[in-house]
Amino acid sequence: MALSSSSSALLRRLLRSSTPASSSSLLRATFCSSSSGPSPTPPPPSSIFGDETEVANVPPLTTPKLFVSGLSRLTTDEKLKGAFAPFGRVLEAKVVTDKVSGRSKGFGFVRYASIEEAENARQEMNAKFLDGWVIFVDPAKPRQPKPATQQDNNSSHAGFTTNRTVGWCG
Repeated sequence: MALSSSSSALLRRLLRSSTPASSSSLLRATFCSSSSGPSPTPPPPSSIFGDETEVANVPPLTTPKLFVSGLSRLTTDEKLKGAFAPFGRVLEAKVVTDKVSGRSKGFGFVRYASIEEAENARQEMNAKFLDGWVIFVDPAKPRQPKPATQQDNNSSHAGFTTNRTVGWCG
């Protein structure tokens, strides 16, 4: 795992500290989160670009539905809704899951009551951390219809094939 230059400089400075007890407590306070129980309000999401950075060349929203990618496997519908709720009235928050395992596929959708609320959420939540992962928020695109499968009318089999092995193989 690579550290940023500021993190590695801070780590070197702390390791050169003269008192081991103070440096370990400072390291713990800097790099570790407290697990003393659930906090009443989650900390505000932090951006990987910094707080003042704006993303340029972003097309305007045409729908109040957002596509959220980069989700953790542990993110649930409730956590997603809770993260996006401060920016407006969330009508639906859905994490897409695998049908077999039931685990998150790493993306989901959030639908707001208005386009303005969705735009605000997109600007505030894009490139922020959620459940330890950086998420990206984009406009949701309409679902494309799947192309119809072409039936082979000249085929002699009716929907399935058999493997005809002749003789002994082995």
